[in-house]
Amino acid sequence: MTEVVIWHNPRCSKSREALKLIEGRGITPVIRRYLDDPPSLEELRATQGTLGLRAIEMMRVKETLFRDLGLSKDDDDETLLAAMAANPKLIERAIVFANGRAVLGRPPELVLDIL
Repeated sequence: MTEVVIWHNPRCSKSREALKLIEGRGITPVIRRYLDDPPSLEELRATQGTLGLRAIEMMRVKETLFRDLGLSKDDDDETLLAAMAANPKLIERAIVFANGRAVLGRPPELVLDIL
């Protein structure tokens, strides 16, 4: 079986729901608590490519920190990726990797598409 990895925040209900869906399939994923073990800028770039999303689509734009940092939905991807690398709290969750693919679990049921 292919390894399944989840970038997880246990305080987030959507992240917990995504994890529960994965475990409900009998899969024990590798859990990366990305707030404690933040992804590097290179990992975020690679993740963006695998997700096929713009950087802004990977971000928690309603997070107060987004505004506090002076970020905008119009900022370029590099600016936004660098902000996520420096402030992992801005990363939308959960992100699940499996079978050479990745998906943002918003809604959590989307994670089932790559298992």
